Amino acid sequence: MTIPHAKSGEIIAVGPLGSELPTAKTHALLKSDAMELLRMVLPAGKKIAEHKAPGEITVHCLEGKVEFTAMGKTHELTSGRLLHLPAAEPHALQAVEDSSLLVTILRRPADA
Repeated sequence: MTIPHAKSGEIIAVGPLGSELPTAKTHALLKSDAMELLRMVLPAGKKIAEHKAPGEITVHCLEGKVEFTAMGKTHELTSGRLLHLPAAEPHALQAVEDSSLLVTILRRPADA
């Protein structure tokens, strides 16, 4: 089933999933020419290998615990904590617990 993207002016629910977290899937919430917003769902133990985004990103932990490695450090993201990375910064992550993240990706570098 395809989940439709929100349109400008629509309200998007991004709170914790709670009891629905174990069965939830990652999906894009919004996509425009300038940015993409997605809810990333990671079961405990899930690893995402090092990669990078073309533009700046923010990663906001909505629930759970994730080890996020970037800029030579591993950061622990837990509920309510947010991390910002500059464009093209290599990063990797691993879910310590079942987790839900709100990820914002700027699709174009700031100087484009």
